[in-house]
Amino acid sequence: MQGLQAVACRVSPSIGARLAGLDWAAIGVSLDEWGFARTPSLLTPGECAALRALYGDDARFRSRVDMVRFRFGVGEYKYFASPLPAAVEEVRRHAYPPLAAVANRWEAALGSRARHPDTLAGLVALCARRGQKKPTPLLLRYDAGGYNCLHQDIYGEVVFPIQLTVLLSEPGKDFQGGEFLLVEQRPRAQSRGSVVPLEQGEAVIFSTRYRPVAGARGAYRVNMRHGVSRVLVGERYTLGVIFHNAG
Repeated sequence: MQGLQAVACRVSPSIGARLAGLDWAAIGVSLDEWGFARTPSLLTPGECAALRALYGDDARFRSRVDMVRFRFGVGEYKYFASPLPAAVEEVRRHAYPPLAAVANRWEAALGSRARHPDTLAGLVALCARRGQKKPTPLLLRYDAGGYNCLHQDIYGEVVFPIQLTVLLSEPGKDFQGGEFLLVEQRPRAQSRGSVVPLEQGEAVIFSTRYRPVAGARGAYRVNMRHGVSRVLVGERYTLGVIFHNAG
């Protein structure tokens, strides 16, 4: 019995349990103040390796994008096909509800009448009614010299204003450079940039398009863009989890 208990203690909690254990109140505060929040490790090294290994299996993806071709940067990414890998689906489904609460608070602060569904299933159904039926989670790969230009992930009329990225490679071992970047474009002021350092398995949760900022006359809208600085050495993989689907 003692041996069985020892083995049980080493079993990692489910991804859903890890997400449920996050300090979502603190994440909300960070999103409000900075437009992003960094999490503790969401995926184990083994889970990160398993997702990286999928990159060579074209049957798991619906499309591949060469970033150079579209002047998005240097690198490539692939959008997963349905059904999503179990780990990706679990992250997407369990992270959505607490982020929907933040998103709806943002809409209210900006005076918008838009409200985001409480569950991922509700959002997916809303996207389908607007012709957005293609899943948007993706794997991104950068070799040495690769980078991602500042951008926003907008795929149609329905846009969920928060997304997340999980680093699947190990900094300092698998690659050097390749920092996650965010730039906040403030009206009538200079832009503010942030570098978000991540360890393998950690996530950065961030604004997809804009967030509210308190001003003298109430909240106003601040645009956000994200990207990746140049990878100096090695190979960098990330998982991108976007909640709204594409048309």
